[in-house]
Amino acid sequence: MTADVWLPIPPDEIEGLPEGPDYRFWNGAEEFPADPADCAFYVVPYMKPSPLCVRPLGRMSNVQVVQTLSAGIDHVEPGLGQLPAGVRLCNARGVHEASTGELTLALILASLRGIPDFVRAQDRGEWLGGFRPALADKNVLIVGYGSIGEAIEDRLVPFEVARVARVARSERTTARGPVHPLTELPTLLPDADVVILSTPLNETTRGLAGADFLSRMKDGALLVNVARGPVVDTKALLAELETGRITAALDVTDPEPLAREHPLWRAPGVLISPHVGGPTSAFLPRAKRLLVDQLNRHVNREPLRNVILTTGASTD
Repeated sequence: MTADVWLPIPPDEIEGLPEGPDYRFWNGAEEFPADPADCAFYVVPYMKPSPLCVRPLGRMSNVQVVQTLSAGIDHVEPGLGQLPAGVRLCNARGVHEASTGELTLALILASLRGIPDFVRAQDRGEWLGGFRPALADKNVLIVGYGSIGEAIEDRLVPFEVARVARVARSERTTARGPVHPLTELPTLLPDADVVILSTPLNETTRGLAGADFLSRMKDGALLVNVARGPVVDTKALLAELETGRITAALDVTDPEPLAREHPLWRAPGVLISPHVGGPTSAFLPRAKRLLVDQLNRHVNREPLRNVILTTGASTD
């Protein structure tokens, strides 16, 4: 049985790793730490380009588990066809909820209360007063109600919002209320003052916030994207921003990173943060806890958490 575990965090910095496997540190260096064919458990480097993350997959002929340290798996999907059947792909549910929830609220509050304008005025030495919208009493729509969507709602509760509507791929009921299917978006969008995108990127959600979606948003609404850049049609968003009808706060963009000359930088009513929803001081403690738990389960042949798919399994 192959026993190598590839980690993007030095193993001596992770307390509680089970004995047995040979731990290899690899965070995207040109040289592999060992023969990829001996790897049984591959932890994908965090915040690295997709081509780098999938580079060893074609040689991992005996791998059993591929574990991401991100909530999304779109950066490893291009390499999954190179893997043998039966490999379990797991995501990092539980790692990024706190950080992404915090940033979502920061983007909403900064956009509504005009913080970017205040910062620019401070640079000019100008006292910039005025009336600004509050988050209180607003209707909020969360599109993508997984664990991150739930964490965002947790953080919205103290701000006295009027209502939170929830949308996911499938209809269901939660303790907080109903979750609507994606098909109901056309009727939900016109009532939302703040629309938050926290969906995974897949064929259903790519370009979801296109011209029709954006046109249904009410005048003065704020679009917040903490999902993936391609969930929003950038050209359609630019067209709406140029009219001044809606505003946007984007932690992710398409393309990414934005070139210096890209018009999105200078579009009116947009606040951009450079994909920093996950990488905070909250990341490492939670990532380490996840890896220790998953690897102990792997060694003890217990069910793994967060299994998104198994290669070669039927999707019917």
